[in-house]
Amino acid sequence: MVTDRELPMLIIEEGPLAGQKWVLDKETIILGRDESCDVVLPERLVSRHHAAIHCREEGYLLEDLGSKNGTFLNGQAVTKPVILQDGDEIQIALCLRLVFVGAGATMPLTLEQVPRQGIHIDRDSHRVWVGDCELIPPLSSAQYRLLELLYNRAGAVCSREEIVNAVWPDALEEGVSEQAIDALARRLRERLATVDPEHSYIITVRGHGFRLEVQGM
Repeated sequence: MVTDRELPMLIIEEGPLAGQKWVLDKETIILGRDESCDVVLPERLVSRHHAAIHCREEGYLLEDLGSKNGTFLNGQAVTKPVILQDGDEIQIALCLRLVFVGAGATMPLTLEQVPRQGIHIDRDSHRVWVGDCELIPPLSSAQYRLLELLYNRAGAVCSREEIVNAVWPDALEEGVSEQAIDALARRLRERLATVDPEHSYIITVRGHGFRLEVQGM
């Protein structure tokens, strides 16, 4: 039976997803922001279908899929499929760095010891982690919808109108007061602080809305 360590993998080297790993166990692995991708990278600079890694007789090939902000291998722009070597550094849109670990290779010690930072979401189960700690009990439905909206925007400001549409889709904007939005943001901020009281994740942008500040971004 083939084990995961007999297959190559990708490991995110730094940032809010640091330490996350994906085993390359398919003939073609798609990387991008879209939920349908094999490697989902929820960053606004990442294209929906950004890059691909293909398993071929000659090895594993990295290909850019016409992304807006580019794919880079060891600092060089990828303009055509290129063979990956153990330890190669892949940069996606210059905002995420991944390391390619070849089949059977020893995982770099520095990566093995990197704790996860920031916020991580499992969209299928609506589970949320801050660093390596899961939020238990889970967030309320409204708190989760607000956090998911901010998370998907990757640091961009979300207006109050966008928050109303995401959290209360059946309500008219006039029917949701600014006090209700502020109270929801405050409760979400307090829940995150129970796990990481040293970091303010939910930032109020006066006159505009809210944004998510994630460690490592």
